[in-house]
Amino acid sequence: MEKTLVFDMDGTIANLYGYNRWLELLRAESDEPYVNAEPLYDMLVLNQLLEMYKACGWRIVVVSWLAKESTSDYDRAVRLAKMSWLDRYNFPYDEVHLVKYGTTKASCVRRIEGLKVLIDDNAKIRQGWDNDNDRISIDANENIIYALTTLLTSGEW
Repeated sequence: MEKTLVFDMDGTIANLYGYNRWLELLRAESDEPYVNAEPLYDMLVLNQLLEMYKACGWRIVVVSWLAKESTSDYDRAVRLAKMSWLDRYNFPYDEVHLVKYGTTKASCVRRIEGLKVLIDDNAKIRQGWDNDNDRISIDANENIIYALTTLLTSGEW
């Protein structure tokens, strides 16, 4: 059975909401918060854990929204900033979907068969995700390294 981890970025692995004046900067269509957000976790530890998942046959997909009510030029800048962030921190993704704000995240991975585990900080997104028996979620407001370690070692997938 195919197994996939689906990561959100903002508020899940990147501390966008902890960046000084993040909302003001986004409204001014600055990519600064996306470029300079600090990781929420020790990325060496998280990446090592994700490499263990990959060694067990899991795929890693990033699905992240672009800024709300953005222009196409700003969408391009945000896409570049988010890809740069993932690459700077060597995030071991297999696939990335940077999509318009509000896009249903499940639609981005619908073609992928098997179990899909969403890691996201947004409760509403997780609730919608959990409506299908081949999808479960992890609350990124909790310690995702602990949750991912527990999932991997328990084999309950």
